[in-house]
Amino acid sequence: MKRALVTGGSGGIGAAICRRLAADGRHVYVHANSRLKEAEKIASDINKGGGSAAAVAFDVTDRVRTEAALQQMLDQDPIQIVVNNAGIHDDAVMPGMKPEQWSRVIDVSLNGFFNVTQPLLMAMIGTRWGRIVSVSSVAALAGNRGQTNYAAAKAGLHGATKALALELASRGITVNAVAPGIIASSMTEGLFPRGVIDTLVPMKRAGTPEEVADLIGFLASERAGYISGQVISINGAMI
Repeated sequence: MKRALVTGGSGGIGAAICRRLAADGRHVYVHANSRLKEAEKIASDINKGGGSAAAVAFDVTDRVRTEAALQQMLDQDPIQIVVNNAGIHDDAVMPGMKPEQWSRVIDVSLNGFFNVTQPLLMAMIGTRWGRIVSVSSVAALAGNRGQTNYAAAKAGLHGATKALALELASRGITVNAVAPGIIASSMTEGLFPRGVIDTLVPMKRAGTPEEVADLIGFLASERAGYISGQVISINGAMI
């Protein structure tokens, strides 16, 4: 059974990704930082449904503790599927943005990508099979007012994805990014009322976490072995 780690697995999209990978027969590590109880519940639900999962907690911005947590997993077996889903918003227009707002958002999405992915690579390379998928955003492709930090962090993932895909292409490991648009969640309900969604999204609806998870599930499967170095949008024809 191949093992998968989903960072930010306790959130809406993350939970859907965990359930999809578990349904595909993977053992899933449901990652959280401060929301360990939510991660434990998701893992418990997966196990009760006949899947295989465990909850793990660490701060992806803390390189030392992240590497220690990952080493405990690697002491059992390699992790061959990594979904870098952890990310945060801290929105402000650039003239009023505080340095810590910039740094924190970059730290979680971009430094977190390195802190989680890099320690897992040698073991993954040894198996000659792997799938690395990072969750980006439409903001990285089109920009968004008040999200210069977020757009920069996610756009950085695109460059990292393409470069790492070249480095690992001969090792049977694919590296891709998925860029969702407006996805239904408790957070987007307040930010994007129905009238706004109708204006922004040609399909006149928000996407679902399960639709994002289905795309990631495919990219993490054996069938996607010739797809690498790509940024794939899922946004209802927004751009």
